[in-house]
Amino acid sequence: MKKHSKGILIAIAFIALSAIMYTLHFFIFGDAHHIFIYLLGDLAFLPVDVLLVALIFHKVIDDRDKQEKLKKINMVLSVFFSEIGVDLMKLFAQNDKNLVKLKPALLIRPTWNSKDYKNSIRIIKNSDYNLDLSEHSLTDIKEFLSSNRDFLLKILENPILLEHESFTDLILALFHVEQELSSRKDVSQLNANDRAHLVLDIERVYKLLFYEWLLYMNHLRKTYPFLYSYAVRTNPFDPDADIEVK
Repeated sequence: MKKHSKGILIAIAFIALSAIMYTLHFFIFGDAHHIFIYLLGDLAFLPVDVLLVALIFHKVIDDRDKQEKLKKINMVLSVFFSEIGVDLMKLFAQNDKNLVKLKPALLIRPTWNSKDYKNSIRIIKNSDYNLDLSEHSLTDIKEFLSSNRDFLLKILENPILLEHESFTDLILALFHVEQELSSRKDVSQLNANDRAHLVLDIERVYKLLFYEWLLYMNHLRKTYPFLYSYAVRTNPFDPDADIEVK
């Protein structure tokens, strides 16, 4: 209420200032006809003025703001994938029976364009995931996530996360898996239903990881060619990937 009252007071103050200046003009020059001509002209231009400020200028500022937010989001993505994201994908992929079917979507080439990435994302979205997680694999995943719990918490606390819905879904799903696994004292003693539940949670993260990684790689391609070159040359799913520039 106080916020609105302050705005009303400011508006009244400006109107009063305008009235004072018009009155001063009349007393100095005594030309009411001139005052009303320019007053009417100013009022006639007001809708155009509002259009310029509210739509055009606002859009320019809004677009610039979106670009800044996108830049910050992709900085967070870069840190995420360099710290744990790529390692997680490799850790999950080792247990994927259908990985060979996903390979065409993951063998990124330097010559890929937006259409190639759209096709890869479509494959990722429409694929079935079948992780065969052994007791050893579940233990490795549990230890990996537990050792990176603080990192995940810092990512979750980042307010920029709210600007990227799909990445938020990934981090929340990943943190949920960490909580589920850390709550089990011994993942080697799981019953069939509990194991199936955990596998389903991990498969959800696995799919979201691939999706977010492809979006991130496409962003690097368009924005940071030097980072993109490094990411392609270190692609964990390309058996022919070589860090050395040929």
